[in-house]
Amino acid sequence: MEKRKPTAISKGGPMGMRMGGTPQKAKHFKKTMLTILGYMKPYWGYLVLVVVCAVVSTAFAIASPKILGHMTDEIIKGLMGRKGINFDAVAGIGIWLICLYILSAVFSYVQGWIMTNISQKITYAFRKDVSKKISKLPLRYFDKHENGDIVSRVTNDIETISQNLNQSMTQIVTAIITIIGILCMMISISWQLTIIAILVLPISMAFISLVVKRSQKYYDKQQSALGEIDGHVDEMFSNHVIVKTFNGEKQSIDEFNRINTKLYESGWKSQFLSGLMMPIMHFISNLGYVGVAVVGGWLAINGKISVGDIQAFIQYMNQFTQPISQTANIANILQATAAAAERVFEFLNEKEESVETDKLSVPKIIKGEVDFKEVNFGYDIDRPIIKDFTIHIQPRQNVAIVGPTGAGKTTIVNLLMRFYDIDSGSISIDNIDIKDMHRNDVRGLFGMVLQDTWLFYGTIADNIAYGKPNATKKEIVAAAKAAYADHFISTLPDGYDTIISGTSDSISAGEKQLLTIARAILADAPMLILDEATSSVDTRTEALIQSAMDKLSHGRTSFVIAHRLSTIKSADVILVMKDGNIIEHGNHDDLMAKKGYYAELYSSQFSVV
Repeated sequence: MEKRKPTAISKGGPMGMRMGGTPQKAKHFKKTMLTILGYMKPYWGYLVLVVVCAVVSTAFAIASPKILGHMTDEIIKGLMGRKGINFDAVAGIGIWLICLYILSAVFSYVQGWIMTNISQKITYAFRKDVSKKISKLPLRYFDKHENGDIVSRVTNDIETISQNLNQSMTQIVTAIITIIGILCMMISISWQLTIIAILVLPISMAFISLVVKRSQKYYDKQQSALGEIDGHVDEMFSNHVIVKTFNGEKQSIDEFNRINTKLYESGWKSQFLSGLMMPIMHFISNLGYVGVAVVGGWLAINGKISVGDIQAFIQYMNQFTQPISQTANIANILQATAAAAERVFEFLNEKEESVETDKLSVPKIIKGEVDFKEVNFGYDIDRPIIKDFTIHIQPRQNVAIVGPTGAGKTTIVNLLMRFYDIDSGSISIDNIDIKDMHRNDVRGLFGMVLQDTWLFYGTIADNIAYGKPNATKKEIVAAAKAAYADHFISTLPDGYDTIISGTSDSISAGEKQLLTIARAILADAPMLILDEATSSVDTRTEALIQSAMDKLSHGRTSFVIAHRLSTIKSADVILVMKDGNIIEHGNHDDLMAKKGYYAELYSSQFSVV
């Protein structure tokens, strides 16, 4: 059973720190971040406003403990004095404190709102650029890259950039201002207490580093096992019928238990070790609080600081570790952002199809004369598939292309549609080299029905009208009737307004194929390509489709790729291909009379074993 590559799954550890393994690192961090900044250039003014809001919000938050300390001092002063507590003064400080909290929250909200807006606009720009890029990439790119990888770049990587930009930009500013501000406030209260607070940090970091180092390998194993179990479950569910057919349930369960055991062992070890972090930090922090309380008490007795100052200092000390932890987390976030952005930029920098200028216009009336002259082509330069391919197709001929798998049948169609440009030779339509025409114009000359049906999420009517969006309902119904699809469409609850998709179970594979044929009929292109168009239908439906195709191809040059030779007996010309070239050509009767390779293929399909 095929092993899937484990999927990377990020896990969060305590304190918001990323404990699920080392984040993927960018190959060119600085260059990638500068490119991201280029996308942020239109929003520099807003970014300045974000920084201002972050500074003001943080400054108000930092000032609050000091003011709260004044309130404490005012209360203690009243309790120690004869006049009692001055509630007006306490209330005034309280109102001032509440105002600071409100202002801090308001500026924090404005900062977050602006940054979210910026990150979403940048994400929109990314997606827009990627969408444009996809339409400009040659098919060679998609041949060499998995669809899942491309989709991951378009969705996951761009979403990672969006979320991380939103977090990191505000956190960076807030963390820096908080560290500097709190440190200044702590020193202003007492340099002696500040030394005690700072001494706690390296001790905490040393213990945290020790725990992280030991737990890291277990988190990596857990991450790997999570990806492995996810791949296994997806594989089993997507191929459940095969598992049932071959009685593979026990094998599947045993494999699941093996992975699950590995996940359990790595999971509890990683959680146990990471669970030690908070108790250790609390213990060391409490030692620091004890030191601050003892030394602070001694300083208060000697009249060097007030009780309110001690209270404010302890609050500052409690807040001091948070931005430091955030800073470590931000480094991981920026690294992950750069790695995701790098994958997106790699995609955006891929070589595009050559820009077409000064191309000839396609004649309004297409006769359908096609010439292949000494065409050579290979998907890889050192592995040619089509070799010195030469054939002249008369206008309105029905041309069938047959041959064994790998003979180059579909490749000929790909070259004709300019999905790929040939290495040498020429292909011309009505004596115009297709290289001298725009790709879109060339492709617009052909209606195409492929072996693999493609339907998008939408109504049946919309799917049929894909090649002619402005088609009327009457034209859509006429095309469906010509493709013998109207009958089954009429039996559906919503008829032509029935919602379907490529994975829809509401219609069969054969019915989906009928819809793609109706789509080609409605497009009414001057030439036609059928690549195993009847492979997914039963014999009776095949006969109906063949009749419809005969009507459709009448008066049009058509190319039919077929494995079932019974479907192309009436073709005007049959091209028999092998190893990238034509070894025989003629009509069915002529080729059978030659008793060559075609006759051998035809006889093998109808021989009785």
